Amino acid sequence: MTPVYARGKKGAKKKKSSGGGAANEGWEIFKTIAFALAIAMVLRILLFQPFTIPSASMEPNLYEGDYIVVTKWSYGYSRHSIPFSPPLFEGRIMDRAPQRGDIVVFKLPRDDRTDYIKRLIGMPGDRIQMIDNVLHINGAPVQDVTITGEQLTTMYGQQITQANETLPGGRTFRIQDFGPGGDLDNTPVFEVPTGYYFMMGDNRDNSIDSRVDESAGVGFVPAENLIGKAEIILFSWEPGASLWNPVSWFSKIRPSRFFTVLD
Repeated sequence: MTPVYARGKKGAKKKKSSGGGAANEGWEIFKTIAFALAIAMVLRILLFQPFTIPSASMEPNLYEGDYIVVTKWSYGYSRHSIPFSPPLFEGRIMDRAPQRGDIVVFKLPRDDRTDYIKRLIGMPGDRIQMIDNVLHINGAPVQDVTITGEQLTTMYGQQITQANETLPGGRTFRIQDFGPGGDLDNTPVFEVPTGYYFMMGDNRDNSIDSRVDESAGVGFVPAENLIGKAEIILFSWEPGASLWNPVSWFSKIRPSRFFTVLD
């Protein structure tokens, strides 16, 4: 027969062992979560970054509520490839020059914090100008073909003109504007400095871009500020969809835009 004091000690040992098992289990859960977060962070820094379109400046190719994927390796890496842009190094690592016509996500030069998305129009050394609503690159007008068919209007009744624009090098994409007379339809000549790029929205009369001085707009974009190239629309919801309103997930969904590869 086991003495009472011995039984008590044996029970105490079991209780201690049980507590250690719970602690070990908690530690394993913590390590699993930390490991998953580390993998997600590495993927976000080196490979992909999600981005939600916040405005209509890139219509008709990107709409407010489109959820896109940006490839980080396309142009190499800078401090802006890392969340919060820590000043760990200057310039770019594994630098690859972007191509004219790419849809690019970059940090707004005037604050180095805000994510912007526009199309790359001007390369270093280019001369960019708008003359009577026509884009000119290095003194030559860019070819565009107006699209005929059903008349389009904005929610305010403004007529929309859409055209297929072809940049030097052969890249063709669709643009839209509200016709002549816009504030940015005639501009001075912008000479793009070495190490900088000139960005424009596809919605030409509804885009604050490199045509507007850096103090109020975008200005020239330093190569260091490039984050990545927009590749594909994964999902899309109309404005008004909310994470906290599950009904809107279905009433505001735009399935026709799912998995659209971007030009």
